[in-house]
Amino acid sequence: MKPTILITTGDPKGIGPEVTKKALEDPKIKRLANFFVIKANDKTGFSAIEKAVEILKRYQIDALVTAPVNKEAINKSGIPFQGHTEYLAEATNTKKIAMMLCGGPLKVTTVTRHVPLKKVSSAITQAKIIEAVILTDSGLKKYFGIKNPRIGVCALNPHCGEGGAIGREEQDIIMPAIKKIRRFVQGINGPISGDVIFYMAYNGKLDAVISMYHDQGLGPLKMAAFEKGVNVTLGLPFIRTSPDHGTAYDIAGKGIANPSSMKEAIKLAVNMCHST
Repeated sequence: MKPTILITTGDPKGIGPEVTKKALEDPKIKRLANFFVIKANDKTGFSAIEKAVEILKRYQIDALVTAPVNKEAINKSGIPFQGHTEYLAEATNTKKIAMMLCGGPLKVTTVTRHVPLKKVSSAITQAKIIEAVILTDSGLKKYFGIKNPRIGVCALNPHCGEGGAIGREEQDIIMPAIKKIRRFVQGINGPISGDVIFYMAYNGKLDAVISMYHDQGLGPLKMAAFEKGVNVTLGLPFIRTSPDHGTAYDIAGKGIANPSSMKEAIKLAVNMCHST
């Protein structure tokens, strides 16, 4: 049976409407599911997200795919908005969520998300690391068919902090968190230095990486799969994916936007539906 999937077209001034249209014009994509497209009736695309949540609460929908919006534009319109991940969690009263990016051979979950770099260290806690690991382990088993996931936890500091000489986050936070979670997630490894862990994952020695902050994880992933990366929200009561790119205002309306990431987001959502 084909799954039922909602797609929000994102910021109407960005490339979301274009990549959605192009993706659904591909016969190989169109035949995968029953699609319902929600277009925005405002200037930022937020109205489409609101409508999608309303529909998800009232009807049996298998997955949501969201085209990109601009956080700054939504906030300037008077609506406090950190991002799709946080908004969907709040709207569904979901307490534990994680953002996992998938691209090529890499799957990366971030402990912190949209946090200024200077605040990352203070934002990392044992509880957040444990939550990210548990959600990743569960997601890999449920949606990707990996029975015994091998999960690597990335260090924050160079060379894992050199025993505390160049940072104590590994000693004080990351290692204790790994010790606590090991009895529940036996395939956990770490902390592993950032200049090693992504090489391991890229070459199949790890099924997923837990990165401490946004760019630590997304930099390597986008290097490996810039045009085909997909964002997955773990922990929600429904499947949610999105293309791993922004609104790209600079090329919007020119007809040159690449729909590859949107196609991958749709395909992954469909595959996840069939895995449950």
